[in-house]
Amino acid sequence: MEKPEFGDVEVQRDRIMDRLRGFSANYTEFTRRFATWLGLHSTDAAALAEILYAEDKGSPLSPARLSERISLSSGATTILLNRLELAGHVVRTREHTDGRVVTLRSSPAIRPRAVEFFGPYAERMAAEMAQYTPDQLRQFENFVEHLRGTMDSLLANEYRERRPGAPSARGKA
Repeated sequence: MEKPEFGDVEVQRDRIMDRLRGFSANYTEFTRRFATWLGLHSTDAAALAEILYAEDKGSPLSPARLSERISLSSGATTILLNRLELAGHVVRTREHTDGRVVTLRSSPAIRPRAVEFFGPYAERMAAEMAQYTPDQLRQFENFVEHLRGTMDSLLANEYRERRPGAPSARGKA
């Protein structure tokens, strides 16, 4: 059997998916190390990272939105938030005109620690992206957004209730 050429589109697609998986694994490792650094469980650190990121983007999370982002039930998210609040890492506020809406904020004490930890990551990622033209970045952004949309659709449909031994959405076991 002949070895496929480096430029073969299927080989190229496999390389891209392999590199995306690798990036995802590395990001998960960053979160794990953030957890160790703060003395938190990895799920708590992932939640804290989501809260910090959302704040940085000007769109703070509600507990329900955090629950979606970290794939926990509302009850498990409440318990997690209680731990983070007790540790002094997050604050629940009521900033919305509808007083029932809770907004999650990082505590003033945790922000400098997060900047200290994630600063080198942010600097290196910014330097790496600076090597690409705005058009190249736009193409990549579009590509990643389409991949994410595909994953969202798969999770919402084909894999919504997938369990071992259960028939798939196509009727196969």
